[in-house]
Amino acid sequence: MPIKNGAEYIKSLRGRNLKVYLFGELVKEPVDHPMIRPSINAVAATYDLAVEDPELASAKSSLSSISVNRFLHVAESAEDLVNQNRMQRRLGQLTGTCFQRCVGMDALNSLYSTTFEIDQKHKTKYHDRLKEFIKKMQQENYVIGGAMTDVKGDRSLSPSQQPDPDMFVHITKRDAKGVYITGAKAHQTGCINSHWILVMPTMRLKAEDKNYAIVGAVPVDAPGITYIYGRQSCDTRSMDDGDMDAGNSKFAGQEAMIIFDNVFIPNDLIFMDGEYEFAAMLVERFTCYHRRSYVCKTGLGDVLIGAAAAIADYNGVTSASHIKDKLVEMTHLNETIFAAGIASSYQAHKTASGNWQCDDMLANVCKHNVTRFPYEIGRLAQDIAGGLMVTMPSERDFRSPATGPLLEKYLKGRKGVSTENRMRILRLIENMTLGRNAVGYLTESMHGAGSPQAQRIQIARQMQLEYKKRLAKNLANINEGEAAEMATENSDYFDKIFGTKGK
Repeated sequence: MPIKNGAEYIKSLRGRNLKVYLFGELVKEPVDHPMIRPSINAVAATYDLAVEDPELASAKSSLSSISVNRFLHVAESAEDLVNQNRMQRRLGQLTGTCFQRCVGMDALNSLYSTTFEIDQKHKTKYHDRLKEFIKKMQQENYVIGGAMTDVKGDRSLSPSQQPDPDMFVHITKRDAKGVYITGAKAHQTGCINSHWILVMPTMRLKAEDKNYAIVGAVPVDAPGITYIYGRQSCDTRSMDDGDMDAGNSKFAGQEAMIIFDNVFIPNDLIFMDGEYEFAAMLVERFTCYHRRSYVCKTGLGDVLIGAAAAIADYNGVTSASHIKDKLVEMTHLNETIFAAGIASSYQAHKTASGNWQCDDMLANVCKHNVTRFPYEIGRLAQDIAGGLMVTMPSERDFRSPATGPLLEKYLKGRKGVSTENRMRILRLIENMTLGRNAVGYLTESMHGAGSPQAQRIQIARQMQLEYKKRLAKNLANINEGEAAEMATENSDYFDKIFGTKGK
């Protein structure tokens, strides 16, 4: 039976016997671990939203002919891509953290067009295999994790030049039934909370890197996989009594390292095998989708702006002009991120395979804004909050008969505001700018889907400087080379638009 809602999703994660290590110990049941559970709750929210708002978080799939969770939908129009963005922002608002499913969604869409083009050149069957895999995922309503980032070792060396070949995931052996892979993927968002993992190369490859050009799907509990859970700032607060000090006790993100030790991928789940010249295409298409997907951070930004406005109210300073100006600036920055991301989706084009790819330049502009603006939004939130955000005593002190009454008296804000509520909002701001969910809002915004320089490289490739020089020369009446040619093109264009030909 397919998973219907968040509760059923959580139930589906139980009893899988995953090999998950946290603090050097094997975790018996990840679902019940207090440090892991908030990240599971965040994924569960993606299921519940599809139930509560199916128009936003689900779509009719032409592959399986059923309504599917939008995270499993192959985009069939620019409108589909726009609705992805709207859904991502809403989930950011509901959880205040990373809800971990964008990677799988963007992997499916980038693989859809890439496998089609591999088949066109090599007469392979990858595209049909992928479509069957997607239909299965849609019918069961599973979570897919995308594993792209290798640990890389010596960054100056290609995968095949590494002293240790396991620095990049690669094929170690093959038989008539499939291949075996070994290596490690780092920073894997939501991998333990997924049902399946799509393994993909992380960079442009050469002929000598052929064994690294592998794309395939493996179940999360496949033999040979070990997970090592990543630390997050203040993460052990989720293990404390009470819920105040965590800031956001219900939801959190998740990253882990995945170690593959001769993990088997059967032939029918292999979607690239040695076609090294298509690795760059896959990576670039994936990053195009994924950089645009960072509009999810505007949902988190909405929460943080709301928290800053609330603490200003609790402190009695809402009428101060500088507070109003800071909230306006935070909103301006947040909406600028969203504008670039949703514009990238609106400017999408149809690929040869039939799915839709968002605009690459605007996707990179969106992500480049995300590497900067959340830090400034966070700085302004801290500015408005004041120093108590990081010096406040613990919830245990607040509940203590000895110190509680003192804190109740001396930490109150304006009249009519609960001291506890003031403390809770301060903890939320701390959580999002310094604590556990700063991982998803700040550092992930910097390095996820490629660090800032990666976006600058893509922007530089698409600047069209020669074209823009021609535009300038044309208006300056400089008649040389291509500028003269462009003057004729522009004349023809305006004749067509305004009907001035021959007048």
